[in-house]
Amino acid sequence: MIGILMFFAALGMLLFGFPVAFTFAAVSLLFGIIAGIVEIGFDDGFMSIFEGIEEGLSMFDFMPYRIMSIMQNTILMAVPMFIFMGIILQKTGLAEKLLESMGFLFGEIRGGVAISTVLVGSLLAASTGVVGASVVAMGVISLPVMMKYKYNVPLATGTICASGTLGQIIPPSIVLIILGDVFQVPVGDLFQAAIGPGLALIAAYILFILIISYFKKDMAPAIPKDESRGSKKKQVMVALMAIIPSLTLIIMVLGSIFAGVATPTESSAVGCIGAVFLAIAYRSFSFDMVKEAAFESVKITSMVFGILIGATAFSMVFTYTGGDELVEHFMMNLPGDEKFAFILFTMLAIFVLGFFIDFVEISYIIVPILVPIAMNLDINPVWFAILIAMNLQTSFLTPPFGFSLFYLKGVVPSSVRTIDIYKGVLPFIFIQVTVLVLLVFYPELFGISASS
Repeated sequence: MIGILMFFAALGMLLFGFPVAFTFAAVSLLFGIIAGIVEIGFDDGFMSIFEGIEEGLSMFDFMPYRIMSIMQNTILMAVPMFIFMGIILQKTGLAEKLLESMGFLFGEIRGGVAISTVLVGSLLAASTGVVGASVVAMGVISLPVMMKYKYNVPLATGTICASGTLGQIIPPSIVLIILGDVFQVPVGDLFQAAIGPGLALIAAYILFILIISYFKKDMAPAIPKDESRGSKKKQVMVALMAIIPSLTLIIMVLGSIFAGVATPTESSAVGCIGAVFLAIAYRSFSFDMVKEAAFESVKITSMVFGILIGATAFSMVFTYTGGDELVEHFMMNLPGDEKFAFILFTMLAIFVLGFFIDFVEISYIIVPILVPIAMNLDINPVWFAILIAMNLQTSFLTPPFGFSLFYLKGVVPSSVRTIDIYKGVLPFIFIQVTVLVLLVFYPELFGISASS
């Protein structure tokens, strides 16, 4: 039970706002010592306690080797490079050009600006993968346009938040890279498998917007035709000129992986070079910009790797204390069909945990406990990883701690209330859960097999 108590102690500390990496490391050290004392017993009084402390600390002797294996992991090298690529693209003004051109292209139909926001969100997801940057960019540019033309505020804010989180599932996704490392499966396989669910989400968002704007015409009115922007043909050409650069970068990055020309790590380097060339093309390149992007990339990457090291210590103590065996026994004895009972329970658990903790902690703490059980049940690791990625994407939207909600709240006018953002994301959470359920029961619809 020590491992289970350790899990809830770490969760409690996270809810109180303690730093994630230090929380996992401190809880691991404390409960490692407790486990050592319990194993030695109290027969010799204080001497037993000292021996127990020594026994508990001895399990950390292998931590340097674990940290070294993390540092030598070539898969994780893609994380800082994809982050750098995303930040460079954010600073080029790519989002502004895409939103402006596509907003006017689709604006003449009801819900057109919201639809263009979804499409731009998907393009930004495939070219940058940085959720915060996408949500902020679209909140600053798209929301004022929607509010100007009397869009329903919850619909506008929900569309922006949902579109911004597409970077969690549409490759190249940092979540998929992390899960590829945890599951020890090729990241390229995860990228390919994620395309179907990602496109299904985009289609479902657009369908929802079209339906609600058709039945409630005042929620998403059309933008009046603007003759000053030229003919429709000219608007299409402007939109294409805005789309082609980002589309070229997507083909360079994902095409090189799918064609087998480059590994995800190598393609992330290609993406970085492509992003710099786009910055030059948009005349926004400067060495100061590169320096700022490098510093931001280092900060985000340090956070990820700090959590990974803390999580490594946590999982080591959890396994040592038999927590993994207890969880496996519980999971293998769930009522009903073993495989689907396990899937449904884990999806529900991750969904609930997503209300409170970040995707990185879930990926490195919860998922490693579940992987061996999934292997015993002959569950396809690629399918299971995509299910988890879809679920983690939903955690960005779920109130009260969804990160997309905070990102958007930071840039919206004071007239937009937090409750408006909460109301706006609820239909999109329902859509994501619906697609997730379809992926659980009908994986073949997305070209994925449930069995390994």
